[in-house]
Amino acid sequence: MEAPSETERLLGRGPAYGSTEPPGVAEEEELRRRLKYFFMSPCDKYRARGRRPVKLGLQLAKILLVTVQLILFGLSNQMVVTFKEENTIAFKHLFLKDYVDGAEDSYAVYTQQDLYERMFYAVEKYLAIPNETIGRYAYVHGGNHSALLLCQQYYRKGRIDPANDTFNIDPKIVTDCLGVDPEDPQPLSPELDRSYKNFTLKFHKLINVTIQFKLKAINIQTIINNEIPDCYTFTITITFDNKAHSGRVKIHLDNRADIKECKDPSVFGRGDNSFRLFFDVVVILVCSLSFILCARSIIRGLLLQHEFSRFFQRRYNQSVCLSDRMEFLNGWYILLVISDVLTVLGTIMKIGIESKNFAGYDVCSILLGTSTLLVWVGVIRYLTFFQKYNILIVTLRVALPNVIRFCCCVAVIYLGYCFCGWIVLGPYHVKFRSLSMVSECLFSLLNGDDMFVTFAEMQQHSYLVWLFSQVYLYTFISLFIYMVLSLFIALITGSYETIKHQCEGEPPVSQLHTYIAQCKDSPKSGKYRRDSTASCSIFCCCERAPLQDNALLVN
Repeated sequence: MEAPSETERLLGRGPAYGSTEPPGVAEEEELRRRLKYFFMSPCDKYRARGRRPVKLGLQLAKILLVTVQLILFGLSNQMVVTFKEENTIAFKHLFLKDYVDGAEDSYAVYTQQDLYERMFYAVEKYLAIPNETIGRYAYVHGGNHSALLLCQQYYRKGRIDPANDTFNIDPKIVTDCLGVDPEDPQPLSPELDRSYKNFTLKFHKLINVTIQFKLKAINIQTIINNEIPDCYTFTITITFDNKAHSGRVKIHLDNRADIKECKDPSVFGRGDNSFRLFFDVVVILVCSLSFILCARSIIRGLLLQHEFSRFFQRRYNQSVCLSDRMEFLNGWYILLVISDVLTVLGTIMKIGIESKNFAGYDVCSILLGTSTLLVWVGVIRYLTFFQKYNILIVTLRVALPNVIRFCCCVAVIYLGYCFCGWIVLGPYHVKFRSLSMVSECLFSLLNGDDMFVTFAEMQQHSYLVWLFSQVYLYTFISLFIYMVLSLFIALITGSYETIKHQCEGEPPVSQLHTYIAQCKDSPKSGKYRRDSTASCSIFCCCERAPLQDNALLVN
């Protein structure tokens, strides 16, 4: 085979003219350039190859689109939640006699007469809805069942004699129901053809009484946002709870809303959702493109890692450590991929909601909210290219392992306090009635919130329990505020000081970056370019000298 001519050596991509480097050295230099290019910032990559930072521009556009989409959906969702909450308040005032706002925990009856009065009051108000309510509601007839069901649940057999300290109870529960229909022209069946006034309660073995019915309504306020109004079906359940048999029957009203598309909607001059649909499709396309580009970058990183590991093993007979291999796996890209998936799923659900084929507002809001959070967090990646911002990100990354280990140790003590507080103080303190409430109360105390109220609300029915509560609260506050919280802050502060001193001095360099640092080619050298011409980008202010692909590089 003939040796290459001098002109071919001058213009070729092999070793430079006058170089005596063997092919293995040239291969290694090429690998170093590829590694250095892989870890460059978007602006340096533009200087090196003239390629515009498409992913950077795409992420900025995605932030704008996703944020606008979230705001529009949030306004719509807020109207849905507000409509349901206001109707629930209206139902409580309509069907609960002498109801006062904010009295859910204390609204109860204590005599048989009061229970009958409130039970019959709710039924009477239901029958008078067309004539009394301000809102526009319609009855829902239940096919084989009546529009309203008045039911009581009681033990099949129950005899309680406190005088002789005896009882005889069969725990099997029996349900007895009576149907009521408003102005039903059809004759009732014999078993339902009776007045609800004759409904007799078995107080000696009564568990609860429930009144259940459905009402229809239309939320017309959505036309403010140029949306087609929704049709609602409210399922209302009024419960008279006597399962404790304590002489106090608690009363509460539950309201469940089902949303569906109205029949033949007609809104003059409004109700066209074509722009929203177009906007959602654009969001899906942008997120899909972002997903493809980020996934491609992740795959390229893994392939480059595999190639580097094989070359390093073959050339130096050494294996690349795990920390260096993980450098190729860009966590920011993984974050963006997850956000893209959540955004696409949330947008598809949003389209289904706006077309009235789906009513999962809560699931959709969680998907869109989480995706928007991840998109904004992903912006931090581009701040890491600036030294002043990067030191904060590096501090969090360095401190995170120690913080996680520290939190695992503290969580054991915290859970111990949660279980202890729940079992001992739960019967006497409203903030310790459940494990979730105990955790919320202790976390508030940990941050110095609501301390005096927590101490003051402790009931002194038992001096021993009150004394225990004082020891319990004082030890928790002292331990977690003065020791745990201080150590937690010290871990992060220590990591910050370490990173700060490293930046001022000679920072430690990993084996990978030491290997890459041997490549002295700057981004403007032209050695990274692959048959591309110089161009200008609006995303980076990069001044660069014109380069030619066939320029003679003489070493």
